[in-house]
Amino acid sequence: MKILITDDHAVVRQGYASLLSMALDPCEVMEAASGEEAVECARNSRPDLIVMDVGLPGISGIEAAARILEEQASARILFFSMYNEVQVVMRALQVGAMGYITKSCDTDTLIKAVQRVAEGEVFVEYDLVMGSSFKDRRPESSKLQNLTRRQFEVLSMLVRGFSHDEIAQALVIEKKTVANTVASIKSSLGIESMAKLIFFGIEAGLVQICTRS
Repeated sequence: MKILITDDHAVVRQGYASLLSMALDPCEVMEAASGEEAVECARNSRPDLIVMDVGLPGISGIEAAARILEEQASARILFFSMYNEVQVVMRALQVGAMGYITKSCDTDTLIKAVQRVAEGEVFVEYDLVMGSSFKDRRPESSKLQNLTRRQFEVLSMLVRGFSHDEIAQALVIEKKTVANTVASIKSSLGIESMAKLIFFGIEAGLVQICTRS
C-alpha cells in the first residue's frame, strides 16, 4: 500500500509514518508538508490513500482534497485533524473525503480508519457522529420514508461505522446482499458516493435514532 501523509509538522508526519509502516505490511509512506505539496505528490505518485490534516499552510487540507479529487475522482482521502467541529467534518465529507478522525483518537482507531478507507469504505470516528453538535440536524429525515426496513437498518449501521462484513454478520445476511442493499439505497435517495451517503445519514439524524452499544 502506498500512503501519503500530509501535515505541516515534520515530527507528526514521521511519527505516523513509522506507526503505519509497522502496522501495515507492506507499506510505502510518502510525506507532504502543505496542501500544495499534497496535490503535486498525489498527481505524480498516485497513492492508494491520502491521510490529510485540515489546517495546513497555504491552501487548506479540504481545498487540497477538492483539487485532488477533481483530477482523480477515485482518490481515497482520510482526514486526520485536531478539528472536531461539525461544520468541518461535514465539509470534508461534502468534497468527497472517505473518512474523518481526530488526532485525539487512539492508535487502533487510526489503523482501523486507514484500513477501511484503503479498502474503499467510509469511516467517520464514532465520537464525532455521536457528539452533541450533530443533534437535531434532520433536514433530510423525511427522505428516509423512501427506504425499506432492511435499507434503513443497513444505512443506520453504515452511519454508525459498521463495515460491510460487520453488517452482514449482525443481520445474518451475505456480504453481497449488503453491497446490493447499499446500491439500492443510493438509487432510492439519488446519491452517488458512499461519502455523500454517510453525510446524508448524519444530516438525517440516524446517529440519534440508533445508538451503538
